[in-house]
Amino acid sequence: MNQSKDADLKAVFREIRDYFAGNVTGITRDEKIAEIIIRLLFCKIWDETLNNSQSLFRTDAEESIETLEARLGNVFKQVKSSFPHVFRDDKSLGIAGRDLAYVVRKLEPYKVSAMERDVIGDAFEEFIGTAFRGGEGQFFTPRNVVEMMVRVLNPSVGERVIDPACGSGGFLAFAIRHLAASGVAYGDVVGVDKDSFLSSVARTYTSLLSNSEGKVFCENSLSPIEDWAQDSQGEVRLGSFDVVITNPPFGVKIPVVGKKILDQYQLAGKKKSTGGVVRLDKQSPQILFIERCVDLLKPGGRMGIVLPEGVFGNPSDKYVWEYLEEKGSIFGVVSLAQEAFQPSTHTKTSVLFFEKSIGRKSLFMGIAQKIGHNKNGKVTYKLDSSGEVVLDGRGLPTIDDDIPMVTKKFKAYLTGRKEENDELGFVLPAKEIVDHIYIPEYYNPNVITDVEALSVSKKYQPLTIGEMCEKGWLSISRGREIGSHFYGTGEIPFIRTSDIVNWELKIDPIKGVSEEAYRMFADSMDVRAGDILFVSDGTFLIGRTAIVTPGEDKILIQSHIKKIRVTKDCPFDSYYLMYLLNTSIVQDQITSKTFIQATISTIGERLLEVVLPVSRNQEEVRERSKQVKTIINSKSKIRELTRTLLEARY
Repeated sequence: MNQSKDADLKAVFREIRDYFAGNVTGITRDEKIAEIIIRLLFCKIWDETLNNSQSLFRTDAEESIETLEARLGNVFKQVKSSFPHVFRDDKSLGIAGRDLAYVVRKLEPYKVSAMERDVIGDAFEEFIGTAFRGGEGQFFTPRNVVEMMVRVLNPSVGERVIDPACGSGGFLAFAIRHLAASGVAYGDVVGVDKDSFLSSVARTYTSLLSNSEGKVFCENSLSPIEDWAQDSQGEVRLGSFDVVITNPPFGVKIPVVGKKILDQYQLAGKKKSTGGVVRLDKQSPQILFIERCVDLLKPGGRMGIVLPEGVFGNPSDKYVWEYLEEKGSIFGVVSLAQEAFQPSTHTKTSVLFFEKSIGRKSLFMGIAQKIGHNKNGKVTYKLDSSGEVVLDGRGLPTIDDDIPMVTKKFKAYLTGRKEENDELGFVLPAKEIVDHIYIPEYYNPNVITDVEALSVSKKYQPLTIGEMCEKGWLSISRGREIGSHFYGTGEIPFIRTSDIVNWELKIDPIKGVSEEAYRMFADSMDVRAGDILFVSDGTFLIGRTAIVTPGEDKILIQSHIKKIRVTKDCPFDSYYLMYLLNTSIVQDQITSKTFIQATISTIGERLLEVVLPVSRNQEEVRERSKQVKTIINSKSKIRELTRTLLEARY
């Protein structure tokens, strides 16, 4: 796969967008630009796949602009004639003159029909992005993720494939290419989307790629199929597909309502602890899509579905996993980097792989920390130790992407080949799944190996934080929210998660509260010198700690902060505990036990599971305590000196 060419084409889309914004009069809205580029992309794909004569999508130095306009206009007429359900006959390209020449010249070097990436999806994403689909909780799937899912599910000759939330057809396009590479001209690839324009685009796109009539329908996949149009019903029947592959819309802000729709779904109800089932009056679309996808599968069929990570670890979603375990076997989960869907959304996602058959004894898990782009969507490349870009065997920059290695390890698992277990890919016995938690980081083999090594070491007495609480050595409570109307009413600090930095408290007078407000909450928080403040919620901050020093104890703390107190029965002091909490083995555990609920991270009660490497050597315990105390006291003195200096009068 020529990753560099794929990345270059997406960069070309950005250049075209910038060109329109700065040079084209009357065409500046992204939606309008997208319409024009989609028309031209279809012209180019038609020219590459259905045109049997000399290439028509080109620029010639000798020809006039008028000749170029006439030739491309005729190409678009051919596209409209071939696919009238997408482009009305009265529609023109909508671009002419030197602007048309510029775009054609930019796209001409690329054979877009052979791109590994979904160029139509890339175009939509670049020109419209979140404004086009984000409001409905639907985002364009990164093409490396699409490729991984198709390769893992591996549709083959004679199998039926469906994406019930197909958008512009990214999964469908790659499935068609995958089948073609296997020697199948097209295969039975079906798409459904409730957006009429996108479903039309996907139908044309798949028709062009397969040189046959695309099977894409405009329907609401969650509604009763008997309410669909007859041609849709004829192709989409429950229990008729070998492979379901999709990235459905998700989000609690776009719930599905309506008794007629919800009554179809087992997952629109939850079991009561007292027995029976309570029916819900609304449900998140991603939960209903899970059930709809399972129902679309034949016995033995397999599914790949992108879901928000919260579903994989929320105690409240346990019923979803009970349903899946009842219907078949979960054979894989791949955790995607936080940046996977950025900049469109910060929601962290994972990919679930499911087989509609019982009996699998294990599952594959992988963690893709690098996804090939940063939070701004810019391609990232691997760097060597000197900071230079790493080149591949062809001399091209190597994209910093874990997905190819995760895919390789996953395929090895599926074919029975053994690979070394690491975070990029490891096999977990199904019986070792804890309380229906399907988050790969929770089972990170690198972390588990390090923790297990403690139990055989004579140097340490490994103890969980929960065990220490049971022994009466530690007590843990949390702060509370006081209401923003108290902010700025006085000088008493209200400590937030961002105020805990480098083992100390950063005092922000903007959030200071009055003496009256302090008295309202002080007893319930009961902060004392020697308490350790631990950040338990908040993206990228979890695990930060600070010790409350004498003179700093008149504070209030936010609900996202836990207060850990070492009792008089504990064989070590808070300074040694501070040391333990910041060791790499503990911080790694904290990371592995931190789950992301939508965009907010939390460790919750899993903090009690963290194992601390308590030294059996009392001299070492005293020395580490002394060292930490020295550091804390030094920081405290520096803060006091700084305060004194700044408060000095002239």
